[in-house]
Amino acid sequence: MRAIGQKLRSVDLQDTSFEKEFLRDLSRRGLTCQVLDLRTSHFRKLNMMGEFMQLHTLNLDYSNSLSSFKEDCFTCMPNLVCLSMCETRVSNLWTTVAALCKLPSLVELRFQNWFCCNDATHSSGSTDQDDKTDFFHLSSSSSIGVLNNVVTNRDTQISIEDSSDDSEMDFSSQQHEYDYMDLFSNVAPQMDGEIGPWNEVSLETLLNKSEEVSAGVLTRHVAGVSLKYLSCNASPICFEKYYRDFMIASLAQLKFLDNLSIRKIDRETAINTFSQNFEYLPYKRKHKESIVSILQKREIRASNSHVRTSKQKSSYPSGISQYSYTRSLCAAKVGSSAWPFIHTLSISGNDIRDENRIFRPRQFEYHPCIPRLMVFGTLDGEIVVVNHENEKIVSYIPSFGDMNSVLGLCWLKKYPSKLIAGSDNGSLKLYDIKNMPPTVADAHYGAGTVSFDEFDLLTSVHVNSTDELFLASGYSKNIALYDITTGRRLQVFADMHQEHINVVKFSNHSPSIFATSSFDQDVKLWDLRQKPVQPCYTASSSKGNVMVCFSPDDHYLLVSAVDNEVRQLLAVDGRVHLNFEIASTGSSQNYTRSYYLNGRHYIVSGSCDEHVVRICCAQTGRRLRDISLEGKTPRTSMFVQSLRGDPFRDFNMSILAAYTRPSSKSEIVKVNLLASTDYYSKEQSDDRLSRPSKRMGG
Repeated sequence: MRAIGQKLRSVDLQDTSFEKEFLRDLSRRGLTCQVLDLRTSHFRKLNMMGEFMQLHTLNLDYSNSLSSFKEDCFTCMPNLVCLSMCETRVSNLWTTVAALCKLPSLVELRFQNWFCCNDATHSSGSTDQDDKTDFFHLSSSSSIGVLNNVVTNRDTQISIEDSSDDSEMDFSSQQHEYDYMDLFSNVAPQMDGEIGPWNEVSLETLLNKSEEVSAGVLTRHVAGVSLKYLSCNASPICFEKYYRDFMIASLAQLKFLDNLSIRKIDRETAINTFSQNFEYLPYKRKHKESIVSILQKREIRASNSHVRTSKQKSSYPSGISQYSYTRSLCAAKVGSSAWPFIHTLSISGNDIRDENRIFRPRQFEYHPCIPRLMVFGTLDGEIVVVNHENEKIVSYIPSFGDMNSVLGLCWLKKYPSKLIAGSDNGSLKLYDIKNMPPTVADAHYGAGTVSFDEFDLLTSVHVNSTDELFLASGYSKNIALYDITTGRRLQVFADMHQEHINVVKFSNHSPSIFATSSFDQDVKLWDLRQKPVQPCYTASSSKGNVMVCFSPDDHYLLVSAVDNEVRQLLAVDGRVHLNFEIASTGSSQNYTRSYYLNGRHYIVSGSCDEHVVRICCAQTGRRLRDISLEGKTPRTSMFVQSLRGDPFRDFNMSILAAYTRPSSKSEIVKVNLLASTDYYSKEQSDDRLSRPSKRMGG
């Protein structure tokens, strides 16, 4: 192919006829062709590094392992006009748009095929002149013959191989059965004009249009003509909420999306929808700033504040917030890359002199006072305190047969070496890690341990703000109150809910205020000073509640119910302050958990049936970013079991991610939105990055 050189026009490659090394060589060295039709299951993360200067059409349809892109994978294609990725596994809006923004000439983009199925006489294969107005736009390049790909026998598609490109943290998304109704409800309002004769119809004529959705078919009534359209070969990204608006608003040069033309009114609507539902930058910033300019302005202001004549004025108003520069820097860093640094916490059994030990985390908590510490409990009843910056074990507490799966963990604040741990068999203990050695050989039963009366079927524990009391809840309608100083159980509060209580949480500042969440769909606020017989108030969700927590300043309650029903309540009276309107999946087993990041400005939310973690603004409800968790091989998928925001580092978090395969272990994954994956990979390649987790700070 390279010998042909400039004469090469069109290349059609099927991965049944070549090996992965051929593809890698192709991506690294490039081609001089104008049209490249590439269907492969070898690559999950596209990384085209060679020269493709002549390429104007790239067809990646049915590359059913492809799920993501390297940040600069399209910079070598400055003349690419048409790109098709139907029936791939691409799902993340942010990384996809960030990669596509490197294509200055891109005009036509396709992740699905819309075709007309008006009636038997107006089939998609018709060539009658009178029927041309019924059909969607086709690429001028014959290599993207959409009509040939509208109906595909799925049995002939290439199977996914476990030996696919295994780049680090390069995961495949979980396959879901999507609801066509949701897709049509998102896309239909934007379908205001097709290419061809419809573009010549006046705006006044189009005003009488109407649209109906029934049984997965879109019916459009335009100027007295009824047209029916059906989506086919859709990639998962097409089912993301506001997908079409997001793409149109983000890619200004785009003229056709999924065979539908983009008119001026479509773009105006998309920009408005984007501004209402998505955060362009953190803290409501409208424009990107360079870190250098932010630091320069800060230095100018600092110097002016010391020496300033009557005619001189500060470059910023005198009432500027002390957090303004920090937030500006965060906005610049978060907006600089759609690929955050993701790193699996690697804890070795060698640290406890047990090379064969494999930890199976079930719950974890950051330390509230010591930035480097984290504790996690395992399915085997172990308690492991780690330095998550250098990934070394600080203290190790074996189960000694007392603890089953550890579900409750809570640090004490005034006594930072102590923590409460509870397991699902009801065991409740206080540990002092100062007396706990880091190795199995040195561990001895009972040292530095206080045992409490058991609480059957325990699911959560939480300590109050003065470290005097803690509460325990579980698979019952009761909660128990314990005195940490004396080790006694003070009282059991019975029948606080109609169904079992998933989580109980004390407020961050008041030692007597706490909240409970239950599968009876209620969240209740209680006050120990009033002998909790009646709650201060009750707030109801439409589904069973999984999680509740207070904002760091106790102004809000964050409530997470089944299947992505996430709301923020005013803590003072339980009124709804914000509904985050995260799309539901329809699963009654999709348990959702949400927490605040560092501060009360943003929340992080994830669910056990999904591989996506969402970051949303806690003041507007708008989405800032999605993070996709992906398995290490194409046939493995991950889901969110638990997650926490780092209390000391802005836009840092950790996620307890589990694989769908029962035999696979769960992992604690650290995410830094202020750093780029590519930045760390470049440092690693230069042998300048020995321990990436040391640089997790903002």
